[in-house]
Amino acid sequence: MSIDRPAVDHVARLARLDLSEQERDRMSAELARILEHAELIQALDLDGVEPTSHPLPLVNAFRPDEAGPSLTAEQALSGAPREERRCFRVPRIIEEP
Repeated sequence: MSIDRPAVDHVARLARLDLSEQERDRMSAELARILEHAELIQALDLDGVEPTSHPLPLVNAFRPDEAGPSLTAEQALSGAPREERRCFRVPRIIEEP
């Protein structure tokens, strides 16, 4: 399946990409291969195949949510480069208006 230049430009615009002419030519070929692969997948007979969100069965290994021992404030702050009033002191990254 071929994909025309307006379609490549449309996809690039949706992805907010500014493509050069060389990149447009390459993307045209790559998108055509992707669409060919999608056509092969659509042609598969999937009658009787159960829908799934993952190819392997997954089981979450949750632990009980129980309170346990934790660090004291002094222990937690012992590795901090700077502290202020029993809190981590970090460089300001947002300027005041």
